[in-house]
Amino acid sequence: MPVEVSYCVVNTEGRELLLRCLDAIAAEQAALDFDTEVLVLDNASRDGSAMAARQHPATDELIALDRRRGKGENDSALLQLARGRLCLLLNEDSELVAGATQALREALDAHPRAGAAGARLLRPDGSQQPSAWRFPTPVTALVGALFLHRRYTVQSRGTDVREVDWAQSAALLVRRDAAEQIGWFDPAFFVYSDEVDFCKRLRDAGWHTLYVPAAAAIHHEQLSTGAVPERRIVELSRNRDRYMRKHHTAADAWAVRWLTAFTYAVRSVAAIALPGHDPRRYWRHVTATLRPAQGEGLREAASEHNRGRRL
Repeated sequence: MPVEVSYCVVNTEGRELLLRCLDAIAAEQAALDFDTEVLVLDNASRDGSAMAARQHPATDELIALDRRRGKGENDSALLQLARGRLCLLLNEDSELVAGATQALREALDAHPRAGAAGARLLRPDGSQQPSAWRFPTPVTALVGALFLHRRYTVQSRGTDVREVDWAQSAALLVRRDAAEQIGWFDPAFFVYSDEVDFCKRLRDAGWHTLYVPAAAAIHHEQLSTGAVPERRIVELSRNRDRYMRKHHTAADAWAVRWLTAFTYAVRSVAAIALPGHDPRRYWRHVTATLRPAQGEGLREAASEHNRGRRL
């Protein structure tokens, strides 16, 4: 029988979370009445992830890279390799909750012009994490500066399937032919804003994206580097600006840069008095947002990793 859903998992140094992800996929497969496959791409990890994935009974194919690459490029590689009509993109830190695959598939089948469908993301404590938003524009940046973003920009609300601008790729079911039509993910986005750009190009091609609250995944948020995650902040700011310059005017990009920096500056001042908040972290967002071309991000960290593997 033809493969209906391809699970496409990208892992970077997350062996234990990867095993939990694969266990959850195996539990999903046992409850489905259609054929699936599991593809795992290990992003040049050094923690035994590739061997663990190879030995896991759910894994059908393992791609073990010897050089670290970006998220967009890796997701594209899996989409092109997949045999499924639908492809469920997952990070290693995403753990599907029972019934998620079926709920996402039913949503896409009920909306023939939907090119992607995102799950409701939960933190490990069970609280909901925002997972779908309006596209970045000067207006959404202004809404953020007025601290009204939870009401007007976050779209992952309610209990019904709804059309949204973009959904996070931590658990995103993609219609493979729609992804192929728009040329997959843009590898220029190493990580962050890659799914925003992907959903924007789907929209421009006549598709749309759904938020499916009946489908849930626990998102463990593996990507972190210390109290002030310097390279994460640089990469986030860099690719936010890249998205704006790709899809909007230079003036729009400038407006978003300054409005976003203002928002973080206010948070930095407030964090001085708020327990559990680090004003240095917010201020680093300010400087990275205003100077997105400066600093070293996760792309440079990957390059260092790759140079180390050649020594």
